[in-house]
Amino acid sequence: MARNRSVLEKPMTRRTRFRMPNISQETVGRVSERFARAMGTGAFLIFMTVFVALWLSWNTLASQGAQFDPRALNFTLLTLILSLQASYAAPLILLAQNRQDDRDRVKFEQDRQRAERTLADTEYLTREVAALALTLDEVATKDFVRDEIRDALKDLLEQLREDKKPSKKSK
Repeated sequence: MARNRSVLEKPMTRRTRFRMPNISQETVGRVSERFARAMGTGAFLIFMTVFVALWLSWNTLASQGAQFDPRALNFTLLTLILSLQASYAAPLILLAQNRQDDRDRVKFEQDRQRAERTLADTEYLTREVAALALTLDEVATKDFVRDEIRDALKDLLEQLREDKKPSKKSK
């Protein structure tokens, strides 16, 4: 009894007679891109040309009883089919172009961020190389050390020679 009372106490929500199917935007976008990609091929143009040529030929050359879209009515059915195709094609192509623009915008932003990171890395590496160059200026090179050792050896040899010479005081 308490359960029925709680159901009756809730306000009714608006009910729709027909519910729209739940179709994701991504699915619609992918379908529109496939459609636009297919319509942009030479095979589609050839198919449509052959289709229209056959349609016109049949409804022009066939007997009155065999014609399903008579020439006398200016090919009304063909006009209707082509108009229907165009009315769906235009928005689907625009949707595909919008999705491509969005992808291009995201790619451009990623490229810009990558360029900023590359620039920052390059500046960092430039500073590091400059610091290493300054440090290397202060580091003794092999030639410098060799010259210093040579000079020290010369000084040592001179000192030894002087120590071996009899001093005038000892005589």
